Amino acid sequence: MDHSGHGSGMDMDLPPFTLGRGLEFSPDLFFLVGCVLALALYGWGVVRLRRRGDGWPAGRTVFFVIGVLSVALVMCTKLNDYGMVMFSVHMVQHMVISMLSPILLLLGAPVTLALRALPVAGRGNRKGPREVLLMLLHSRYMKIVTHPAFTIPLFIASLYALYFTPAFDFLMGSKPGHLGMMVHFLAVGLVFFWPIMGIDPGPHRPGYVMRMLELFAGMPFHAFFGIALMMASQPMIGTYANPPASLGIDALSDQHAAGGIAWAFSEIPSVLVLIALVFQWYRSEQRVARRADRAADRDGDKELEAYNAYLASLQARGR
Repeated sequence: MDHSGHGSGMDMDLPPFTLGRGLEFSPDLFFLVGCVLALALYGWGVVRLRRRGDGWPAGRTVFFVIGVLSVALVMCTKLNDYGMVMFSVHMVQHMVISMLSPILLLLGAPVTLALRALPVAGRGNRKGPREVLLMLLHSRYMKIVTHPAFTIPLFIASLYALYFTPAFDFLMGSKPGHLGMMVHFLAVGLVFFWPIMGIDPGPHRPGYVMRMLELFAGMPFHAFFGIALMMASQPMIGTYANPPASLGIDALSDQHAAGGIAWAFSEIPSVLVLIALVFQWYRSEQRVARRADRAADRDGDKELEAYNAYLASLQARGR
């Protein structure tokens, strides 16, 4: 049962998992720096807009901050330590960072903020930071990466291809491998939900119905993945096959718990995104209606006048 061969260089004799222990501060330097940097840059953008006299919705800032904190919650606490030896805790990390954090971050509209806050190129320079970002947004690379034909298979593959092949054990064997996997989960979540949330400008802009279809295309696979783990009769992942005795857990029941978490979690983003989409849809309909009202006011109801004139001409003809 000796697990000292685990290449993470950590003290693996963790006491049995409790939420209190899991939430103790235990920072992963890479993610800690990343989270602080993300908050600092976002804050800089908001302050820059305010100084200029432009507004920025407080709600977006709140979503973004909660999004960054959700990443910190699973990567800069003991959850990250327990996640190395407990499949169920790892699955919580995976679900949060791939399905909850990206939605919250995207609701913060960071790309829109960047486009508004970044300085425009001066006369001599053809390309400032803003122009570079725009070029990237309109690049062929972005068109491919955010297209549903790419994002949906990627979303599914990062579950099945990772967990049901030796790739997972290989990545978990080293600190960089584990980090890379977590960054991958976050990135996949961002490119999957970016076109669906549709708040930030991007190359792939489907209509509302298409967005909902894209959302639901990935979710059943997610649920099946969870069910496969719940129904398995033996541990399927080498990394978690022999949990340290100090945890006092059974590998199979821990795996079943992980499957349950994956299965239950596949519903959460669907609900969140649907609420956001319906809200956006409603607002865009309202905008269209307001525009029509404004146009009517502006035109002095020319259409109505034209119609009245038409009726008068009919009457004249009918005499």
